Formats: sequence, C-alpha cells, structure tokens
Amino acid sequence: MASTSTLSFCTLRRRLPLVGAFCMLTLGLSNLRTGLVHSLPLFRSKLGYSTNTVQSHSIRMEANNNTVPSIVVYVTVPNKESGKKLAESIVKEKLAACVNRVPGIESVYQWKGEIQTDSEELLIIKTRQSLLEALTEHVKANHEYDVPEVISLPINGGNLKYLEWIKESTRE
Repeated sequence: MASTSTLSFCTLRRRLPLVGAFCMLTLGLSNLRTGLVHSLPLFRSKLGYSTNTVQSHSIRMEANNNTVPSIVVYVTVPNKESGKKLAESIVKEKLAACVNRVPGIESVYQWKGEIQTDSEELLIIKTRQSLLEALTEHVKANHEYDVPEVISLPINGGNLKYLEWIKESTRE
C-alpha cells in the first residue's frame, strides 16, 4: 500500500511543473513580469549589482513598427501524426511562423452528455492576429474532430527580433 501512495505522490510531483508552465502560458506572463520588474532592483541591490543596469529586453506590441499584433493559438489533435501533418500545413501556408507540438497531454471534457478522457497533442501556434480567421478555417478543414479546439491569446510583448520574425514569416 505504501508504494502506491509513494508512486502517486511522485507522479504528482513530476506533473506539477508542466501544469505550472501551462498555467503561466494560459494566464499570460505580463502580470508576473510586472511583479518581477518591481522587485528586481531590490533583489539586484542585495546581490551587489547596480540598480541602474536593469534594462527591459522585451517590448510591448504597439511599441514598434516592425511588428504586428500577434497571438498564440492552441489547437489539440488526437495523435502525433495528425499534429505533424497539421503543423506542417499551417507553416507551409504561412498561416503561422511557428508551431510547437507538445505531446502527452490528457484532456478531460464533456461531449454529447458524457465525460471523455483522451490522450492528445497540443499545438501552440504563433501568428499574426489578422490571420486568426484564416487559420481557424484551415484547422476546421484539415482536422479530424467535428469541433476542433482553436483558441487564441494575445502576445503583449516579448523579444523584439522574434516578434519581427513572426511578421516576416507569415502572410499578410
């Protein structure tokens, strides 16, 4: 009996960082960043660093003409093969600059009055906000599910070069 509870505890401990990372992506990092920016000078001064050298290396989306309003889009797929195929078609069509494939997620949801649990893969898609409608139509036309998940979150800022790359790598 002790080994079962230990196994459950170990499994839970391994999954918590992934859950935390997913929550940070879902909720956005802007609130966390604000808190860190305010506490960073105090932390740096305690370590003996000059507080004058703290600089922000990220930008707000509206602060630069070389970027466009950008989003992160989540799409779940049933398996690795369909995820790879859909990701490649999205990038080939220049509907996104990048698609990350995250294997090994488990989704629990209600469908037709029944609770379902399925292993899936998560696609994290970085693109222009203006391409959301075209991306959604592409996913619906090329997805196995009757009602595929397509949800978007705004990108409020980040690495200027990466945000410029999103603009350069996608169609207008």
